[in-house]
Amino acid sequence: MAPPSHRKVAFVTGANGISGFNIIEHLVSRPREEWSKIVVTSRRPLPNAWTDPRVRFVAVDFLDPVDKINASLEDVCSDVTHAFFTSYVHSDDFRLLRDKNIPLFRNFLDSVDIVCPKLQRVSLQTGGKYYGVHLGPVKVPLEESFPRYDDKGFNFYYNQEDYLREVQARRNTWNWNVIRPNAINGFAPHANGMSEVLTIAIYMLICREMGEPAHFPGNEYFWNSIDDNSYAPSLADLSVWAASQDHCQDEAFNHVNGDVFVWKHIWQDFAAYFGLDVPEPNFQKASGQADTLANEIDMVEWAQEKRHIWERVVAKYGGKADAFDWGTWGFFNWATGKSWLTISSINKAREFGWTRHDSTPQTWIDTYRSFENAGVMPSLSLLNKSD
Repeated sequence: MAPPSHRKVAFVTGANGISGFNIIEHLVSRPREEWSKIVVTSRRPLPNAWTDPRVRFVAVDFLDPVDKINASLEDVCSDVTHAFFTSYVHSDDFRLLRDKNIPLFRNFLDSVDIVCPKLQRVSLQTGGKYYGVHLGPVKVPLEESFPRYDDKGFNFYYNQEDYLREVQARRNTWNWNVIRPNAINGFAPHANGMSEVLTIAIYMLICREMGEPAHFPGNEYFWNSIDDNSYAPSLADLSVWAASQDHCQDEAFNHVNGDVFVWKHIWQDFAAYFGLDVPEPNFQKASGQADTLANEIDMVEWAQEKRHIWERVVAKYGGKADAFDWGTWGFFNWATGKSWLTISSINKAREFGWTRHDSTPQTWIDTYRSFENAGVMPSLSLLNKSD
């Protein structure tokens, strides 16, 4: 029997990435009467298949020619109503991001506009770099209404959003959303380019194995500053919710958890979770706001000779040796070495009716537990038994 016409059909790109994976997890938790089919794509095979029979996997590389992409998708996507684009190619050099991420999205959009004749909504995920937070001090809290900065042609988010509006206006049969998270944390089945909690956990567990305290690698300003995060399951919740609401069509929304944290306290609490001490830092750098990065420890340099210690941790307590390569040390330098705030406002999503809240400290613990349950990170119970 064919599903009733009011049922929605999802198409999710980047199934192996942190955002795509969690959108799929969210969708499969919803009833069949709401989402009758979930088409998922990735360049690589899925490491663990979803058992939900609604899920259909298609291997697609959106850097391929559009005709090739269309041939892969035209049959399985003919009834898609909602498309969620989360694909992303990372580089620590922001100037290089546009080279692949612009054609990645353009090819996706050109394809779904053809192969999805029932399309109602396209959801594009961008991020805080839309506001220039990667370059230096900005006005905070970040609000969706802020004007664009002079990006010198490097901010690929601008190109993606402009093309989204251009194609939608030309077709005039579907609508769009843009979702802008900050520092996404949560489980993903593969490495991703900006993994904060996983990288911090690897760093702390190596410090533990070496018998050293978990020194904060950033600077004095940020140690005492507030920050915010986006928990991937919450980000998925907002993405699907906004795409499903008629009154949210053609709107951009920031996403954060709804709270703020102080690095000084969350760092100490997370270290205590692993049984580590954090001495009061003796900072030499960035006691006040500045427009350059300042790190007490260069994490890229620190990580260069530490893989063998991580392998020792895994041999004792479980986990994957390859998880060391999932650490995003360059991004970690930026995340802790800033001497300016990058706080986002969640007010617009609240005004439109989205109500979820998450405790960021708890999401850090939950993220670790997810990786532990998946066999990626060491067993906390074995770590505790060794004390």
